[in-house]
Amino acid sequence: MGRCLIEPPASAQGLRAGVHTGPATMTILDAVILGIVQGLTEFLPISSTAHLRIVPALLGQGDPGGAFSAVIQVGTLAAVVAVMWRDIRRLVSGFFAALAVGRPLATVESRTALWIILGTVPIVICGVVFKDLIKGPLRSLEAITAALVGAIAVMAAAEWWAGRQAAAGSPGRAGWEAIGPRESLVMGCAQALALVPGTSRSGITISAGMFAGLDRTTAARFSFLLSLPAITAAAALEVVEERRAILGTPEARAAMVCGTLTAAVVGFIAIRWLLRMLATRTLWPFIAYRLALAGLLAALLAAGRIPTAAPSGVATVPGAGSERGSIPSRFSFL
Repeated sequence: MGRCLIEPPASAQGLRAGVHTGPATMTILDAVILGIVQGLTEFLPISSTAHLRIVPALLGQGDPGGAFSAVIQVGTLAAVVAVMWRDIRRLVSGFFAALAVGRPLATVESRTALWIILGTVPIVICGVVFKDLIKGPLRSLEAITAALVGAIAVMAAAEWWAGRQAAAGSPGRAGWEAIGPRESLVMGCAQALALVPGTSRSGITISAGMFAGLDRTTAARFSFLLSLPAITAAAALEVVEERRAILGTPEARAAMVCGTLTAAVVGFIAIRWLLRMLATRTLWPFIAYRLALAGLLAALLAAGRIPTAAPSGVATVPGAGSERGSIPSRFSFL
């Protein structure tokens, strides 16, 4: 199978600093594997970005980069739209209908659409302010391990809180009418934390929704809708900024298309399963999985079995060492 060459562009700042970039290679099979990983992990609360770093590292491949990760999220974006099309259609039509009569808060649908917009503001601000940190040091496997553990604590606390509230006769609120500006901002701020790889956007936002008093299913459904503007913006930005690197050759385009389509199909199945699962079960199985993954990753890093930074597609500072001194190139984003 032919290999797709993805050449990360060298920034002027990198050249001034004496940073040399090397090419990253990706086959169609690599792209399909990463599409499966993306589709399975984007909406399951186990962190897609972490798995897109961990799986290639375990297979001895390079970091696919944040740009590739962001663009194949279009596949999972399509999966959300397919699963929640009826909700999306009602929210959009309700919003514009209410706006047309000058009453944007008149209906549940129009209000919910506004809360999605409001909840997107934190991740936009944090993405702009902390972009260099997010696309660089925070993609190291040590940082991902720490984020996995940190999010475990939040998810476990959310389950404990929800169980305590249910025992006291105050189960989580259900339905779009249960969501207001407070719930929107709480979940939106949590979504901004998911810019750190390993956190899990779905895990941290569902947990935040539970802390805000929502039941798991309502928190999950709003979390999925809240992801739409962020994923769309991230993918569009990467296509514009890195179009030559990720779409510059027929092989690169083929790899991206295959990865994206795979992520869409697998993501559709994963979303439907998760919504059914959360209707009757808790987040504890995912918490246990994340704990096992963090322990395995920490052990492998301590033993030197996997490099903290990707072996290809990265920029390396001469004299700093091939692994510890390497930093992600401009090809990395989230």
